[in-house]
Amino acid sequence: MTGDRQHPAAAAVAAKGWLGAHKWLLLRRASQALIIALFLAGPLAGIWIVTGNLTSSLTLGLLPLTDPYVQLQSLAAGHVPGLDAAIGAAIVLVAYALVGGRVYCAWVCPVNPVTDGAQALRRRLGLGKGWQPRRATRLWMLAMTLLVAALTGTIAWELVNPVSLLHRGLIFGIGASWMIVLAVFLLDAFVARHGWCGHLCPVGAFYGLLGTRSLLRVKAARRQDCDDCMDCFAICPEPQVIAPALKGAGRGVGPVILARDCTNCGRCIDVCSKDVFRFALRFDNAAEGPSATQEIERHRAAA
Repeated sequence: MTGDRQHPAAAAVAAKGWLGAHKWLLLRRASQALIIALFLAGPLAGIWIVTGNLTSSLTLGLLPLTDPYVQLQSLAAGHVPGLDAAIGAAIVLVAYALVGGRVYCAWVCPVNPVTDGAQALRRRLGLGKGWQPRRATRLWMLAMTLLVAALTGTIAWELVNPVSLLHRGLIFGIGASWMIVLAVFLLDAFVARHGWCGHLCPVGAFYGLLGTRSLLRVKAARRQDCDDCMDCFAICPEPQVIAPALKGAGRGVGPVILARDCTNCGRCIDVCSKDVFRFALRFDNAAEGPSATQEIERHRAAA
């Protein structure tokens, strides 16, 4: 990749306009901004819709929501959650199990715009992949956070978790937490493409496992129209999830992306000038049979 390479969305902009090529990105930014605004409405305007933070919150004084990953760390540390915390964690667990665990990463997490900005800078500078740790590293990071909690009796990871630090910082004042957020940005911009979210973050690992069987998925519904431009691979934060659904026609592989690492961010839908992708349910995954050309080639090979 060179510094003057065309942006992955350029063809989509030409085909369906700027708004059509950024629709899901804009909706994600609106979702992230709205969540922050709901938390800020209380301390800034005295409108207490949501109190607390992403770790534990109360909406309209009635609905408790608790981060199940934090609750899991708390259990590992030997702390039994109260009833409200347990109910809040159960609500979040069910919601993300249905809509896709890593929807959290794309639509809620405040670090996502930071890492997206780092990727934009990386493309502008024409930097390659850089250092690429194994994607399983984030699973080891997840296990490590639980082990540390068990050994120390504290939720130690939350002291350095960039997600929690940034969200609390935006609400209560950024303080010294900007240094950790800056480190994540620099890692992604200059060291490893998608380094934090794609390879290291234990929060993403947890929510990925949570959404393994989720209903909401991205489908390569018109994969026969793919022209191999590779724009979806260039823009996707988890490009390894695309190929089976996009290239599985005639091999018994359905067009729905079933990989747990997919964040349902919708950017592949945005940047595809051929409108190959759309949101669908995991059950809408019937695989097409081989094409007539493939059948002819198979018979020729057999002969």
